[in-house]
Amino acid sequence: MSTQQSGSASTADVREISIAHSPDSDDAFMFYGLATNKIRVPGYRFSHTLTDIETLNRRAQNEAFYDVSAISFHAYPYVQDNYTLMGCGGSVGEGYGPMVVSSKKLQPEDLGKIKVAIPGTLTTAYLALKVFNPDIETEVVPFDQIIPAILAGKYEAGLIIHEGQLTYASSGLCKVIDLGVWWRETTGLVLPLGGNAIRRSLGAESHKIISKALRDSIQHALDHREPALEYAMQFARDLDTSLANRFVAMYVNERTLDYGKDGREAIRKLLALGHERGIIPIEPKVDFVD
Repeated sequence: MSTQQSGSASTADVREISIAHSPDSDDAFMFYGLATNKIRVPGYRFSHTLTDIETLNRRAQNEAFYDVSAISFHAYPYVQDNYTLMGCGGSVGEGYGPMVVSSKKLQPEDLGKIKVAIPGTLTTAYLALKVFNPDIETEVVPFDQIIPAILAGKYEAGLIIHEGQLTYASSGLCKVIDLGVWWRETTGLVLPLGGNAIRRSLGAESHKIISKALRDSIQHALDHREPALEYAMQFARDLDTSLANRFVAMYVNERTLDYGKDGREAIRKLLALGHERGIIPIEPKVDFVD
């Protein structure tokens, strides 16, 4: 993209766009180009806030605070009046995804008999779990405390997201079910986990410019993998470079540039199922800006 507006231009000509995403290696990798000014847009300045995904879900729901916010797809129906989905920047599980792990070997059907620690009721992981079995009893625990809580004996099982999907086995935990695998076997579709929502009030022209900026940032990271990964490593909790590279590859790829027709179908399908089964009280109205 072209270089930033010259210093002689009035600061009043520069539009400040607030972007919020989670402090994870995959999100950091995705936003590397924008966050380090490798990607610049005349007339726009981007400010970045890093906060955990459930906090972002709630803030988008309660305040519509950020211009662009990472959200769980489960949260979308609750924010759809103020936000629309961007066609890029999402995380999609291609036959993998959030998983339930436990301190002892359990079968998926055993989960209906115990309490499962979850990372938040607006996370897509929670929605997928409830679509799998609506009778599972859950309790919210900060996502990075779920594995320690299982190890401490506070819960028999927990629903893990983010890097925990790659590190749970090294903690001696057992996989009960991978919801991404279950979803693909059930629907034949990828499991859409999180995306970027953009405020409707910004208008069509800004939607187009900001979408291009984010897509360019993702492409820049994919094209300059080594420095982008080095930048992302500062957000890679408990991962060495090899595991961080694997985690980033799982969630930043061609699907992140564009969900594809089947990816968009998967988002609609998951939310529609959540609504049909009474998990989501609001009828989802999914639309995208490209």
